[in-house]
Amino acid sequence: MSPFTGSAARTARWEHLRVDLADGVATVTLARPDKLNALTFGAYADLRDLLAELSRERAVRALVLAGEGRGFCSGGDVDEIIGATLSMDTAQLLDFNRMTGQVVRAVRECPFPVIAAIHGVAAGAGAVLALAADFRVADPSARFAFLFTRVGLSGGDMGAAYLLPRVVGLGHATRLLMLGDTVRAPEAERIGLISALADEGGADEAAHTLARRLADGPALAHAQTKALLTAELDMPLATAIELDASTQALLMTGEDYAEFHAAFTEKRPPKWQGR
Repeated sequence: MSPFTGSAARTARWEHLRVDLADGVATVTLARPDKLNALTFGAYADLRDLLAELSRERAVRALVLAGEGRGFCSGGDVDEIIGATLSMDTAQLLDFNRMTGQVVRAVRECPFPVIAAIHGVAAGAGAVLALAADFRVADPSARFAFLFTRVGLSGGDMGAAYLLPRVVGLGHATRLLMLGDTVRAPEAERIGLISALADEGGADEAAHTLARRLADGPALAHAQTKALLTAELDMPLATAIELDASTQALLMTGEDYAEFHAAFTEKRPPKWQGR
Protein backbone atom coordinates (compact mmCIF):
# COMPACT_ATOMS: atom_id res chain seq x y z
CA MET A 1 0.00 0.00 0.00
CA SER A 2 1.50 3.31 -1.10
CA PRO A 3 1.94 5.94 1.65
CA PHE A 4 1.14 8.73 -0.82
CA THR A 5 -2.29 10.31 -0.41
CA GLY A 6 -4.49 12.71 -2.31
CA SER A 7 -6.26 15.72 -0.90
CA ALA A 8 -8.78 13.82 1.23
CA ALA A 9 -8.28 14.28 4.96
CA ARG A 10 -7.98 11.43 7.41
CA THR A 11 -11.37 10.16 8.55
CA ALA A 12 -12.09 11.72 11.94
CA ARG A 13 -14.90 9.39 13.00
CA TRP A 14 -15.97 5.92 11.92
CA GLU A 15 -19.70 5.44 12.26
CA HIS A 16 -19.78 1.65 12.15
CA LEU A 17 -16.62 0.77 14.09
CA ARG A 18 -14.81 1.80 17.23
CA VAL A 19 -11.16 2.57 16.50
CA ASP A 20 -8.41 3.14 19.05
CA LEU A 21 -4.71 3.67 18.34
CA ALA A 22 -2.10 3.55 21.08
CA ASP A 23 1.65 3.24 20.67
CA GLY A 24 1.55 1.46 17.34
CA VAL A 25 -1.32 -0.91 18.15
CA ALA A 26 -4.72 -0.28 16.58
CA THR A 27 -7.81 -1.86 18.12
CA VAL A 28 -10.81 -2.07 15.80
CA THR A 29 -13.98 -3.17 17.55
CA LEU A 30 -17.18 -4.29 15.87
CA ALA A 31 -19.65 -2.51 18.12
CA ARG A 32 -23.23 -3.71 17.57
CA PRO A 33 -23.48 -5.98 20.62
CA ASP A 34 -27.28 -6.06 20.50
CA LYS A 35 -26.99 -7.68 17.04
CA LEU A 36 -23.99 -9.89 17.86
CA ASN A 37 -21.96 -7.41 15.80
CA ALA A 38 -23.76 -8.31 12.58
CA LEU A 39 -22.23 -6.51 9.62
CA THR A 40 -24.06 -3.89 7.57
CA PHE A 41 -23.18 -2.33 4.22
CA GLY A 42 -21.64 0.56 6.12
CA ALA A 43 -19.57 -1.70 8.38
CA TYR A 44 -18.06 -3.49 5.38
CA ALA A 45 -17.25 -0.18 3.72
CA ASP A 46 -15.75 1.26 6.90
CA LEU A 47 -13.50 -1.77 7.36
CA ARG A 48 -12.31 -1.52 3.75
CA ASP A 49 -11.60 2.19 3.99
CA LEU A 50 -10.10 2.11 7.49
CA LEU A 51 -7.55 -0.56 6.58
CA ALA A 52 -6.54 1.46 3.51
CA GLU A 53 -6.03 4.59 5.64
CA LEU A 54 -4.05 2.79 8.33
CA SER A 55 -1.89 1.13 5.68
CA ARG A 56 -0.98 4.48 4.14
CA GLU A 57 -0.24 6.21 7.43
CA ARG A 58 2.37 3.66 8.53
CA ALA A 59 1.67 4.47 12.20
CA VAL A 60 0.27 1.01 12.95
CA ARG A 61 2.55 -1.94 13.70
CA ALA A 62 -0.18 -4.40 14.71
CA LEU A 63 -3.99 -4.43 14.67
CA VAL A 64 -6.45 -6.26 16.90
CA LEU A 65 -9.91 -6.93 15.46
CA ALA A 66 -12.42 -7.63 18.23
CA GLY A 67 -16.15 -7.81 18.85
CA GLU A 68 -18.08 -6.15 21.65
CA GLY A 69 -20.51 -8.07 23.83
CA ARG A 70 -21.35 -11.78 23.69
CA GLY A 71 -19.59 -12.68 20.44
CA PHE A 72 -17.09 -11.73 17.77
CA CYS A 73 -19.38 -11.36 14.72
CA SER A 74 -22.52 -13.20 13.63
CA GLY A 75 -22.01 -12.38 9.93
CA GLY A 76 -24.07 -10.22 7.62
CA ASP A 77 -27.20 -8.67 9.11
CA VAL A 78 -30.17 -10.75 7.93
CA ASP A 79 -32.55 -7.80 7.63
CA GLU A 80 -30.18 -5.04 6.53
CA ILE A 81 -28.17 -7.10 4.02
CA ILE A 82 -29.93 -10.33 3.05
CA GLY A 83 -33.31 -8.64 2.92
CA ALA A 84 -31.92 -5.72 0.93
CA THR A 85 -30.06 -7.88 -1.59
CA LEU A 86 -33.32 -9.55 -2.66
CA SER A 87 -34.33 -6.33 -4.41
CA MET A 88 -30.94 -5.62 -6.04
CA ASP A 89 -30.15 -6.19 -9.69
CA THR A 90 -27.12 -8.18 -10.85
CA ALA A 91 -24.83 -5.16 -11.15
CA GLN A 92 -25.65 -4.04 -7.61
CA LEU A 93 -25.14 -7.54 -6.25
CA LEU A 94 -21.78 -7.77 -7.97
CA ASP A 95 -20.74 -4.42 -6.45
CA PHE A 96 -21.72 -5.64 -2.99
CA ASN A 97 -19.94 -8.96 -3.27
CA ARG A 98 -16.84 -7.28 -4.62
CA MET A 99 -16.88 -4.91 -1.64
CA THR A 100 -16.96 -7.76 0.88
CA GLY A 101 -14.05 -9.35 -0.93
CA GLN A 102 -12.16 -6.06 -0.83
CA VAL A 103 -12.36 -6.18 2.97
CA VAL A 104 -10.66 -9.60 3.00
CA ARG A 105 -8.01 -8.40 0.56
CA ALA A 106 -7.40 -5.37 2.76
CA VAL A 107 -6.86 -7.60 5.80
CA ARG A 108 -4.46 -9.84 3.87
CA GLU A 109 -2.58 -7.03 2.11
CA CYS A 110 -2.19 -4.41 4.86
CA PRO A 111 1.47 -4.06 5.89
CA PHE A 112 0.98 -5.03 9.53
CA PRO A 113 -0.15 -8.22 11.28
CA VAL A 114 -3.84 -8.51 12.11
CA ILE A 115 -4.92 -10.48 15.19
CA ALA A 116 -8.56 -11.53 15.50
CA ALA A 117 -9.66 -11.77 19.16
CA ILE A 118 -12.52 -14.26 19.13
CA HIS A 119 -15.03 -15.12 21.80
CA GLY A 120 -18.48 -16.53 21.24
CA VAL A 121 -19.77 -16.74 17.70
CA ALA A 122 -17.76 -16.08 14.54
CA ALA A 123 -20.24 -16.98 11.82
CA GLY A 124 -20.61 -16.37 8.10
CA ALA A 125 -18.72 -13.24 7.15
CA GLY A 126 -17.49 -13.04 10.74
CA ALA A 127 -15.80 -16.43 10.34
CA VAL A 128 -14.15 -15.26 7.11
CA LEU A 129 -12.90 -12.05 8.74
CA ALA A 130 -11.29 -14.16 11.45
CA LEU A 131 -9.90 -16.52 8.80
CA ALA A 132 -8.32 -13.62 6.89
CA ALA A 133 -6.42 -12.43 9.98
CA ASP A 134 -2.79 -13.43 10.44
CA PHE A 135 -3.50 -14.76 13.93
CA ARG A 136 -6.70 -16.02 15.53
CA VAL A 137 -6.62 -15.84 19.33
CA ALA A 138 -9.74 -17.41 20.82
CA ASP A 139 -11.11 -18.34 24.20
CA PRO A 140 -12.97 -21.61 24.92
CA SER A 141 -16.35 -20.06 24.11
CA ALA A 142 -15.35 -19.44 20.48
CA ARG A 143 -17.27 -21.22 17.76
CA PHE A 144 -16.90 -20.86 14.01
CA ALA A 145 -19.53 -21.51 11.35
CA PHE A 146 -19.22 -20.85 7.61
CA LEU A 147 -22.94 -20.61 7.01
CA PHE A 148 -23.16 -19.61 3.36
CA THR A 149 -24.69 -22.85 2.04
CA ARG A 150 -27.26 -22.66 4.85
CA VAL A 151 -28.75 -19.59 3.13
CA GLY A 152 -28.55 -21.12 -0.35
CA LEU A 153 -25.25 -19.55 -1.43
CA SER A 154 -21.82 -20.92 -2.28
CA GLY A 155 -19.53 -21.72 0.61
CA GLY A 156 -16.78 -19.99 -1.36
CA ASP A 157 -17.69 -16.48 -0.23
CA MET A 158 -15.24 -13.62 0.36
CA GLY A 159 -12.27 -15.81 -0.50
CA ALA A 160 -13.17 -18.58 1.98
CA ALA A 161 -12.61 -21.35 -0.57
CA TYR A 162 -9.14 -19.94 -1.22
CA LEU A 163 -8.07 -19.27 2.37
CA LEU A 164 -9.63 -22.07 4.40
CA PRO A 165 -7.96 -25.04 2.62
CA ARG A 166 -4.62 -23.32 3.11
CA VAL A 167 -5.25 -23.02 6.85
CA VAL A 168 -6.93 -26.35 7.72
CA GLY A 169 -6.46 -28.50 4.60
CA LEU A 170 -8.86 -29.39 1.79
CA GLY A 171 -10.70 -32.13 3.67
CA HIS A 172 -11.66 -30.00 6.66
CA ALA A 173 -12.37 -27.00 4.43
CA THR A 174 -14.74 -29.03 2.25
CA ARG A 175 -16.66 -30.19 5.32
CA LEU A 176 -16.85 -26.74 6.90
CA LEU A 177 -17.79 -24.84 3.75
CA MET A 178 -20.23 -27.38 2.33
CA LEU A 179 -22.08 -28.41 5.49
CA GLY A 180 -21.84 -25.16 7.45
CA ASP A 181 -21.41 -27.07 10.72
CA THR A 182 -20.33 -25.27 13.88
CA VAL A 183 -16.73 -25.83 14.96
CA ARG A 184 -16.10 -25.21 18.63
CA ALA A 185 -12.81 -24.07 20.12
CA PRO A 186 -11.26 -27.49 20.90
CA GLU A 187 -11.76 -28.78 17.35
CA ALA A 188 -10.80 -25.42 15.84
CA GLU A 189 -7.51 -25.58 17.73
CA ARG A 190 -6.94 -29.21 16.69
CA ILE A 191 -7.36 -28.52 12.96
CA GLY A 192 -5.32 -25.31 13.03
CA LEU A 193 -8.14 -22.78 12.68
CA ILE A 194 -7.10 -21.19 15.99
CA SER A 195 -3.57 -19.85 16.39
CA ALA A 196 -3.71 -19.68 20.18
CA LEU A 197 -6.31 -20.68 22.77
CA ALA A 198 -6.67 -18.21 25.62
CA ASP A 199 -8.23 -18.67 29.04
CA GLU A 200 -11.97 -18.18 29.44
CA GLY A 201 -12.78 -14.53 28.76
CA GLY A 202 -9.15 -13.80 27.94
CA ALA A 203 -9.12 -13.56 24.14
CA ASP A 204 -8.91 -9.76 24.02
CA GLU A 205 -6.09 -9.59 26.58
CA ALA A 206 -4.13 -12.39 24.88
CA ALA A 207 -4.61 -10.76 21.47
CA HIS A 208 -3.33 -7.43 22.78
CA THR A 209 -0.34 -9.12 24.42
CA LEU A 210 0.54 -10.64 21.05
CA ALA A 211 -0.08 -7.30 19.30
CA ARG A 212 2.28 -5.57 21.73
CA ARG A 213 4.97 -8.17 21.07
CA LEU A 214 4.59 -7.69 17.33
CA ALA A 215 4.46 -3.89 17.55
CA ASP A 216 7.66 -3.85 19.59
CA GLY A 217 9.43 -5.98 17.00
CA PRO A 218 10.91 -5.26 13.54
CA ALA A 219 7.88 -3.90 11.71
CA LEU A 220 9.42 -3.94 8.24
CA ALA A 221 10.47 -7.57 8.65
CA HIS A 222 6.93 -8.46 9.77
CA ALA A 223 5.40 -6.59 6.83
CA GLN A 224 7.61 -8.36 4.31
CA THR A 225 7.02 -11.76 5.91
CA LYS A 226 3.26 -11.23 5.65
CA ALA A 227 3.57 -10.09 2.05
CA LEU A 228 5.61 -13.16 1.12
CA LEU A 229 3.25 -15.56 2.88
CA THR A 230 0.38 -14.20 0.79
CA ALA A 231 2.27 -13.81 -2.49
CA GLU A 232 3.90 -17.24 -2.44
CA LEU A 233 0.74 -19.27 -1.84
CA ASP A 234 0.47 -20.06 -5.55
CA MET A 235 4.06 -19.63 -6.75
CA PRO A 236 6.36 -22.34 -8.02
CA LEU A 237 9.25 -23.00 -5.63
CA ALA A 238 11.87 -21.44 -7.91
CA THR A 239 9.85 -18.22 -8.21
CA ALA A 240 9.29 -18.09 -4.45
CA ILE A 241 12.99 -18.58 -3.73
CA GLU A 242 13.92 -15.76 -6.11
CA LEU A 243 11.36 -13.46 -4.45
CA ASP A 244 12.78 -14.40 -1.05
CA ALA A 245 16.29 -13.58 -2.25
CA SER A 246 15.27 -10.17 -3.61
CA THR A 247 13.39 -9.33 -0.42
CA GLN A 248 16.27 -10.32 1.85
CA ALA A 249 18.75 -8.34 -0.23
CA LEU A 250 16.61 -5.22 0.18
CA LEU A 251 16.12 -5.75 3.92
CA MET A 252 19.87 -6.22 4.36
CA THR A 253 20.29 -2.57 3.32
CA GLY A 254 17.85 -1.46 6.04
CA GLU A 255 18.50 0.20 9.38
CA ASP A 256 16.95 -2.63 11.41
CA TYR A 257 19.42 -5.18 10.02
CA ALA A 258 22.36 -2.96 10.94
CA GLU A 259 20.76 -2.25 14.33
CA PHE A 260 20.59 -5.97 15.12
CA HIS A 261 24.32 -6.32 14.51
CA ALA A 262 25.10 -3.27 16.62
CA ALA A 263 22.87 -4.49 19.45
CA PHE A 264 24.39 -7.98 19.31
CA THR A 265 27.89 -6.55 19.41
CA GLU A 266 27.03 -4.22 22.30
CA LYS A 267 25.10 -6.95 24.16
CA ARG A 268 21.83 -5.00 24.35
CA PRO A 269 18.30 -5.43 22.98
CA PRO A 270 17.76 -4.04 19.45
CA LYS A 271 15.93 -0.74 19.07
CA TRP A 272 13.77 -1.52 16.06
CA GLN A 273 12.80 1.42 13.86
CA GLY A 274 10.80 -0.36 11.17
CA ARG A 275 13.22 0.86 8.50
